[in-house]
Amino acid sequence: MTANAPTTTNDQLPVGYDVPEIRRKSGRMLVTAATTALAVIVLFQTLYSAGASPYGFENWRPVMYAYILWGICVGAGQVMMHGEAGHRALFLLPALLFTIALVIFPTFFGLYIAFTDWNLSAFDPPKFNGWANLKSLMADAYYWNALLNMIYYVLAVGAQYTIAFGLALLLNADIKARKFFRVAFLLPFMLSPVAVSWMIGKSLMEYRFGPISTLARLFGWDNPAFFTTPWIARASIMVMDAWVSIPFIMILLLAGLQALPKEIIEAAKVDGATAWQSFWQITFPLMLPVSVTAVILRIIFELKLADIVINVTSGGPGGATDTVSSFIFREYRDRANVGYGTMLAEFYLVIIIIFVTLLLKLVSGRMRKMT
Repeated sequence: MTANAPTTTNDQLPVGYDVPEIRRKSGRMLVTAATTALAVIVLFQTLYSAGASPYGFENWRPVMYAYILWGICVGAGQVMMHGEAGHRALFLLPALLFTIALVIFPTFFGLYIAFTDWNLSAFDPPKFNGWANLKSLMADAYYWNALLNMIYYVLAVGAQYTIAFGLALLLNADIKARKFFRVAFLLPFMLSPVAVSWMIGKSLMEYRFGPISTLARLFGWDNPAFFTTPWIARASIMVMDAWVSIPFIMILLLAGLQALPKEIIEAAKVDGATAWQSFWQITFPLMLPVSVTAVILRIIFELKLADIVINVTSGGPGGATDTVSSFIFREYRDRANVGYGTMLAEFYLVIIIIFVTLLLKLVSGRMRKMT
């Protein structure tokens, strides 16, 4: 037995030990050849679609067939290279192919579209226009205004978290009709934001006959137009968004409160701690992991805010309520500008990735210091 021979334990061969070397090499050659062929086909089709090459297909259907064939070759190559372990890896292959097809490929294809001049109202096919869309983005004051509005909307998550924590504490207490209130407070979360925007923004807050507007007149507001003044319109959108979103944060915090060890809180009461001291020194620190998770998830959802704005104000007045998503939606719908709209979306995606990455890094560092 040589020194380089693999060792075994419990009389079992290590993974891939029984696979002949010639079979492993054949499997690697099959995967390499299939990957190279797919890459070449995608490259030629991309250049052909951009008008930079005369070689390509009329549509992307052959690329789809090549992708399916590549998946089959990868699966066969795994079995050839790793034997029994390759058979187990086949169970992961559908998830891998699904992720590539519906996440990775659309992202890179969108990046390609972002550098083209493609307008659906014209009969011309997409044409590569270099950095023109990016230059237009840098000079687009409305887009930067939408990004500024997103700062306001994200900061509003702090108020949503405070209200949700208070409701969670209330529903965790021993009060009458607690089950009823839990269901009642969850009702807004069960509604579609589109339904909420019409039910509240278009009906209850309608400035002539809406009940909220009528009530505002009784309190002395002569012209209760909620969506004509910029800061009032933005605050109104925040209120509607909070009404839908607070139950989501509340239910996460309530689950965390119910999982807390009651012995610690009872011991604090025995030691004479007040309700505020128990909350600030025991409950709140123990709830930090759940709180951080709830707030980060809510921020991610807030960065996609669009439906309420689109249905109630369409970004007005003067872009005061616009979000990046609603602005991009109008760029597609009203101007049919696919190339520029995709550049806006890809640029916003990069900002979100950087922001969320830095946020997670900051939060994890603070959590390590506190624990």
